[in-house]
Amino acid sequence: MTAATIDPVDGKLPLVVDLDGTLIRSDLLIEALFQRLVSSPSSVILNFFALRHGKAHFKDAVARGVSFDPATLPYDEVVLRQVREAVTEGRPVYIASASNARFVSVIAEHFGFFSGWFGSDSVTNLSGENKARLLVETFGEGGFDYIGNDRADLHVWSKASKRFCVRTPARVKKHVRAAGVDVLPSPRPSLSSWLKLIRVHQYAKNALIFLPLFTAHKFDLPSLLDCMLAIAAFSLCASSAYIFNDIIDLAADREHPTKRARPLASGKIALQDGVCAIPILFLCAFALALWVSPAFLAILLGYFALTISYSIWLKKKMLVDIVALAMLYTLRVIAGAVAIGVFVSEWLLAFSMFLFTALALIKRYIELATRLDRELPDPANRNYKQADMQIVAALAGAAGFNAVTVFALYISSDTVHSLYRHPKFLWLVCPILMYWLSRMLMMAHRRQVHDDPIVFALKDRISILASVCIAAIMLLAI
Repeated sequence: MTAATIDPVDGKLPLVVDLDGTLIRSDLLIEALFQRLVSSPSSVILNFFALRHGKAHFKDAVARGVSFDPATLPYDEVVLRQVREAVTEGRPVYIASASNARFVSVIAEHFGFFSGWFGSDSVTNLSGENKARLLVETFGEGGFDYIGNDRADLHVWSKASKRFCVRTPARVKKHVRAAGVDVLPSPRPSLSSWLKLIRVHQYAKNALIFLPLFTAHKFDLPSLLDCMLAIAAFSLCASSAYIFNDIIDLAADREHPTKRARPLASGKIALQDGVCAIPILFLCAFALALWVSPAFLAILLGYFALTISYSIWLKKKMLVDIVALAMLYTLRVIAGAVAIGVFVSEWLLAFSMFLFTALALIKRYIELATRLDRELPDPANRNYKQADMQIVAALAGAAGFNAVTVFALYISSDTVHSLYRHPKFLWLVCPILMYWLSRMLMMAHRRQVHDDPIVFALKDRISILASVCIAAIMLLAI
């Protein structure tokens, strides 16, 4: 067992604070596991073999080689206030955590006012009865106050003088009340936080699934219902992938000027709850996709696999990440065609790839511009530098106008005459697309587009008007 020097103050009971879920609104073991998954996926499998030697050995194996910035962690202000008040009163304060000693020591040293700390080592998992026993041996039964948060802390509360809890799960509340534990105020995750976590605002992107139905002029009720189910499946699948990506990006998000407010990065939603939501959302998506058709399920699984690959590896590869993003959007179009059983036009696929490549490049341009304006360093989780901004903008413009060229060639092809009685009307779409893409790039350059250009377009009046005009023109051409 690892512990700091114990120096109790006469007449003043020490305050002992749990770490995961109490002092910080996160779980360092889960964070470390996902960090290792990104840096060395094979090591995660080897770490799980360490479970054969016990949980303490497993935690020690995971903690090796993992680092984090303690200044960016989401600390609980209510608990931190209790700790600071105890320090002001001259009471010794300690961290006692089931987390590995490497993590506990870093956080204790970061604050500088803790009298000592206790953490798990490779032999002993400092949780539940083990923690209670050590604290009694150190301070005596009833010789310390304790702040915890979960079922394992019931053993410690039973030995403490004053007992406090924060963010206690509902399943433990009745035991907490029976033990006479004082509940510290803490906000529960709101519906708004959950909606932000699953990124409901991104669901609008899945409207691309309707595009094959629109271009194939297949407006029958069964096809519409299949598209609706397909959109629901893609939305749930995307949400599970978004949560996975947020967990992977925790450290980077906490250092970002706006992304640090995300529910997991800020601790508004418990990390354990986020991890549990991933398989639940994915399984719901799987069931809906299978209901549509096995072929559609295959597309959905491909989308999920590409999304996870993007989160772990591809987003760190310069320009490969752009192609991957464009493919993720294009897969939605393919999925829409498979859902209603129509042929996917090569013209539509080429147009989609160029258009979404342009939008993905604009997204990277916006990210680099934000860091430049705020005098932040180059992103650690992206292989781009602020000096790349001009070339990224040039590539975005080139890809966008290539999309317009593909559309113009489509209008000139024999294919269009089998679908439209008045195909010449479609030429009016080209100037609208050129204007919209050029305006999007100009507004990004002026810092008037924030984060995601597609989300911006869904709220931008000019973009909405351009979409309505394009839809009207295509209806006139039918």
